[in-house]
Amino acid sequence: MSNQVVDEKQLNLPPLAEGTSIIGAAKDFAEDPFRFYETFIPKYGDLFRIKSVFFILRPEFDHMVVISNPDMVKHVMLDNNRNYVKSTAYNALKLLLGNGLLTSEGDFWRKQRKLMQPGFHRERLASFVKTYSDVTQEMIQRWSELEDGAEIDASEEFMQITLDIVCRAMFSSDVSDAIEVVNREFDYANQKLINRIKAPIPIPLSFPLPHIRRERNSYEAIKNVVANIIEKRRGSNEHYDDLLAMLMEVEDADTGEKMSNQQIQDEVITIFLAGHETTAVAMSWLVHCLDENPEVVEKILEEEKRVLKGSVPTIENLQSLEYTRMVIDETLRLYPPVWVIGRHSVEADVIGGYDIPKNTNCLIPLYYMHRDPKHWEDPEQFKPERFSKENSKGRHKFVYFPFGGGPRLCIGNNFALMEMQVIVPMMVRAFKMAKPKNFTFKKEPLITMRPNPHMKMVITKN
Repeated sequence: MSNQVVDEKQLNLPPLAEGTSIIGAAKDFAEDPFRFYETFIPKYGDLFRIKSVFFILRPEFDHMVVISNPDMVKHVMLDNNRNYVKSTAYNALKLLLGNGLLTSEGDFWRKQRKLMQPGFHRERLASFVKTYSDVTQEMIQRWSELEDGAEIDASEEFMQITLDIVCRAMFSSDVSDAIEVVNREFDYANQKLINRIKAPIPIPLSFPLPHIRRERNSYEAIKNVVANIIEKRRGSNEHYDDLLAMLMEVEDADTGEKMSNQQIQDEVITIFLAGHETTAVAMSWLVHCLDENPEVVEKILEEEKRVLKGSVPTIENLQSLEYTRMVIDETLRLYPPVWVIGRHSVEADVIGGYDIPKNTNCLIPLYYMHRDPKHWEDPEQFKPERFSKENSKGRHKFVYFPFGGGPRLCIGNNFALMEMQVIVPMMVRAFKMAKPKNFTFKKEPLITMRPNPHMKMVITKN
């Protein structure tokens, strides 16, 4: 265990939350994080500590705090960001993502971010708009072959379409084998990773237990399929204009050094998985919101007729789909796929007048902050107009931040937003969608916040 240099009695620590269990409030968080936030934040305020007897088994941190004040969050994620690395939970993600952009730190992360940034500039993203619309058109054609009133697994459908899009943007060639492996393994891997994050003592992958072997094989299957794609590309004489080509060709401006195969693999897996999972989950929540708010569907259709006139979206008219973008933003407010952000203090700090010791794990609950009545009027209601230019003026940047903030703002945020801006109007003008009668679900806090069971929809052709 780490040792605090300063006697804790001399520190002005944040208030300690009293849990419902003798082992500490962390048990309440692990059992139902959404209820935990809704119960504990109003009671204990913008900054408080949680404890568990199991923390003594985790030598990587001494304290855990919940931070839900936007100014405090800005301090952690922007103003003093170099003192806050990714939380210990991200160590579990490294089992699959390696040392990719999501999990790496420090100078190495800064170098990788600089190398990869050109692949996500607006000019580059403009070339992907046709990919978005092509894949969406294929989805619409597939759905059109179903009878009116057919029930679809919308979550599965959106996983398929977003995976197809990221594969074409990443590889621009047939990678059906990769899609099949990811479809088969990712749900399982997702569940296992969140179990590791929650476990007081995670079992090492080297343990010879059947379920650990199955978990290890799941991670390896995904890694191997990506390694094979990279190896095949290395041996090809063809010219490619895709994200993989960019990763393979980009050089460090100072050293002329290129990425190693291992680093390319880590970055590809990170984009591959993070780039389709979060968007697919957001789309599942979006169709739920549209079903609950039919007047919003009518406004999307009005905008589609005015801007697109039945044509395929282009980069030139995406910015005119303002209401569609508001609908996307409001969905991400109520149902942020990334529902919590974790940071870890490298050195001691002071936040809101309270001492934050070195090795403190900081939880930043996007889910709660996006619904906090202190910052949002009627926070539980779906109101896209909140995100009009007029209503967004003066809004604190850390009241709504579904893609994170500061230097670690998600590199793929515009990729995802543009992708959804293409899919939504094309889908809405082609189909009416409604949840099946008596269909119920809950919010499941995995690596992303998913509907459980998968979101189901009954579709009817317009």
